[in-house]
Amino acid sequence: MSCGSMCSKVSQSTLRIKALLGTETLSSAQPAAVANISCAVGSTAGEGMAKICTEQSYSTCRSAFTPELDPQWVDREDRISFVHRHGGWVSQRKKTAKSSSITEGSEDVLQQGGESWDNREGQDQLQKRNHNRNSGHWPLATLNMNNCNNTDDKKDNKEIKKDDKKEDGKKDEKKDEKKDEKKDDKDNKKDDKKKEDPPKEYWIMDPATDMYYHWLTIVAVPTFYNLMMLITRACFNELQDNYTMLWVTLDYTSDVIYYIDTFVRSRTGFLEQGLLVKDLKKLMEYYKKTPQFRYDLIAMVPTDVFMFYVGINNPELRFNRLFKLSRLFEFFDRTETRTNFPNIFRIGNLVLYILIIIHWNACIFFAISKTLGFGTDTWVYPNISDPEYGRLARKYIYSLYWSTLTLTTIGETPPPVRDIEYLFVVTDFLIGVLIFATIVGNVGAMISNMNASRAEFQAKIDSIKQYMQFRKVTKDLEARVVKWFDYLWTEEKTCDEKEVLKYLPDKLKAEIAINVHLETLRKVRIFQDCEAGLLIELVLKLEPQVFSPGDYICKKGDIGREMYIIKEGKLAVVADDGVTQFVVLSDGAYFGEISILGIKGSKAGNRRTANIRSVGYSDLFALSKDDLMEALTEYPDAKQALEEKGRAILMKDGLIDETAAKAADAKDLEDKVTMLETNLEVMQAKLKRITGDWAASQGRIKQRISNMEARVKTLREDDLSEVAVDKKD
Repeated sequence: MSCGSMCSKVSQSTLRIKALLGTETLSSAQPAAVANISCAVGSTAGEGMAKICTEQSYSTCRSAFTPELDPQWVDREDRISFVHRHGGWVSQRKKTAKSSSITEGSEDVLQQGGESWDNREGQDQLQKRNHNRNSGHWPLATLNMNNCNNTDDKKDNKEIKKDDKKEDGKKDEKKDEKKDEKKDDKDNKKDDKKKEDPPKEYWIMDPATDMYYHWLTIVAVPTFYNLMMLITRACFNELQDNYTMLWVTLDYTSDVIYYIDTFVRSRTGFLEQGLLVKDLKKLMEYYKKTPQFRYDLIAMVPTDVFMFYVGINNPELRFNRLFKLSRLFEFFDRTETRTNFPNIFRIGNLVLYILIIIHWNACIFFAISKTLGFGTDTWVYPNISDPEYGRLARKYIYSLYWSTLTLTTIGETPPPVRDIEYLFVVTDFLIGVLIFATIVGNVGAMISNMNASRAEFQAKIDSIKQYMQFRKVTKDLEARVVKWFDYLWTEEKTCDEKEVLKYLPDKLKAEIAINVHLETLRKVRIFQDCEAGLLIELVLKLEPQVFSPGDYICKKGDIGREMYIIKEGKLAVVADDGVTQFVVLSDGAYFGEISILGIKGSKAGNRRTANIRSVGYSDLFALSKDDLMEALTEYPDAKQALEEKGRAILMKDGLIDETAAKAADAKDLEDKVTMLETNLEVMQAKLKRITGDWAASQGRIKQRISNMEARVKTLREDDLSEVAVDKKD
């Protein structure tokens, strides 16, 4: 390639630079430098021409013919920035006072671009890296726009961009990791707070507590007030007009209680799988499913707003408050289960229902009379213009009297005159018959239930009297029996504990028995250190017994089958004559515990050693020997301990014979040996029988085998071949 062609190309490049820089002419120093560059380039080979201006091969391909760099191109600051404008890139270099006119022109271009170009200088990392790579090379290499000379730069730029993207991606990943770490830290902190902070506890009403019953009592008051007074105020206008402020106060007080009760209902727990539900959402859903929820909503509708249009003295607008009556009935039911006199409460409750029905019927009668006109006929209420019938008290009492006679059908009332009066009286008669038949039947049933225990007890006395008369028992003994029954009835001791407690589960039955009898049983010396389980078993087996004055609990020489614990009364240890008293036993004393243990070597054996007689009426607990031994079968250690305690008591009192005890032990040992010998003989006999059976079975088997061998020997070859053919077929 000739030097002229190279110069022409250089000139073309110069024109391109001018176009990019936006200047019309270059300085005088710039063409000379370009010419020198072109001459240097021309002196090299054609293949090396493309590598002269590249940043990678310039330092290695520089020869002795390459001219020295112009100082005005070398002496400058190492700072390059690329600015994108008009679809191309412009290389800008900021110089010192000795910089060339090319850089001055580029600075003019940057100044014309505004501050936005300067802001981009510090943001573009690619431009800085290109500057670092090009700072030690020919400056025109960055200005040359020929494709043949800038391919390596483009590759490098692409690689740098990729590196930048990777670095940006890494930075983004680090940022994301930091964000994730912060989120995790926040979540961990929240979890720690949740763990540290206990769950919020909301107020829940337990329907099994006294607080719920007390709240029912409060709600029942306004409910009963609305039930009785709304109809009265609606029918007797004089009552409403004279006490308006009182009714307004009571009405809105009852409304407040109604609203609070609705909230309490939404927080009232219920049992699910035997546990009280305390979840607010479940409680609300359960409350919404109940029919009472709709009734409560109806009862809370503020119908009083219509009073602004029709007047305040119209209490019939508040009849929707009667939908709360279920709370009144619930209060009655819970009171019946809580009271100690349920029969009396039932009777009082029925009487109250009768009075409410009569009251409502009386108010309706007065309202019909007011509608038809007072005194217009003989059936309606008399004319109120008469002072005697104009008083409020007379109006209500007259109506109540008429309602009572009509519903009970026990008196005569003025006959109806008009059709509507006939219909009302007929309806009253039907309601009276149905309601009062039910009420009277319930009252009769309750009265009979109240006397059921007395009737049952009297039936027992009558049957025993008939038996004694049939067997011709002496009058003295018959009188003692009747007195004993009278004592049971007057002292309310006719109740059979086992019969009453048989419907309870064993655990509750045991708890009741422990609560009643355990302290009494602990007073017995031999039971003081026993296991709790054994005491519970024994408590359930205690049987109450009542003795009349003069009755013998036990006599000397009797076989001891029970031990006794005195609950109430006095017992005397008497001589054989029955008069002389040695000692008197009172509440908490016990006797007969040694005889039921059957201790070996006891001088008395299992016989009673004294006469014990009841001074007056005495209540005792009896524990039988069979029940004790049945309980001790499950507690062998306790049985041994009881026997040792009983033996120690007898030794202390000198009532045990050691020789007899040892003899009894030797006899017991001999009996055990005899029993073992007998059992051994029985086992030997069984073994001989089994051996004989086995030998006989062996003989039978041998005989069968020999018979089979004989039959096989008699078979011929032809028979065997036929058998083989049959098998093949």
